[in-house]
Amino acid sequence: MTAPHIAGQHTAPAQRRGQATIGVALLDQVPLFREGLSTLVNRTPGLHWSGAARDHRAAVQLHERHRPDVLLVDSALDPLGHFTRLLTEQNERLVVLTVLRDGHCTAEFAQRVFRRGARGVVPRQAEPAQVLQAIHHTPISRRYVDPVLAPLLAAADADAGSAPALLTRREFEVLQLIADGLENRAVASALFVSVETVRTHIKGMLRKLGARDRAHAVAISYRIGLLVAGTDR
Repeated sequence: MTAPHIAGQHTAPAQRRGQATIGVALLDQVPLFREGLSTLVNRTPGLHWSGAARDHRAAVQLHERHRPDVLLVDSALDPLGHFTRLLTEQNERLVVLTVLRDGHCTAEFAQRVFRRGARGVVPRQAEPAQVLQAIHHTPISRRYVDPVLAPLLAAADADAGSAPALLTRREFEVLQLIADGLENRAVASALFVSVETVRTHIKGMLRKLGARDRAHAVAISYRIGLLVAGTDR
């Protein structure tokens, strides 16, 4: 296994270090995107560059070492929002901005990452000024939706009355394991809980999703984007 790679960890100019600037970091596999954002941040007053990582392990190390205020995350590297949830549960002050690939610029995807703890969404092809606005705005407002995506989310929010209640973290874990084909006993073993506890989580999950049974719950979850097919966890 190769060592984790953390890119662009040059620090901000000395005159910025004593000021209350916003530390910005990035999780993205594309070197040009990492270098481009680094340059944009370092030339913008009020911001300083905390570094970039190309994988989850390096991003965790970057977060622990530099504690950025804002972390931009490529949606392709966190399609289910698990990594966002992990970091934001460890650090409630961290602002995660999800940078959406073209195929992820939907209300369903944006709603999912917001449920996982992201504070803002911006398209990957957004203009630099729009990205900077998101970086400046989100730590204050704690929620940012790019203008391109705002109408989609507004329409989805108007229909929120029909949306299922948010699953607990444990209910979601049970759902994932069921989707992987595990029976209750195997789920209990994987989560180190009793079979009866698994049954309790399943009952809550079925009620919130309005599902008849386990298979129906999985089908609903794929349809509404709670689960994404063909994605490694």
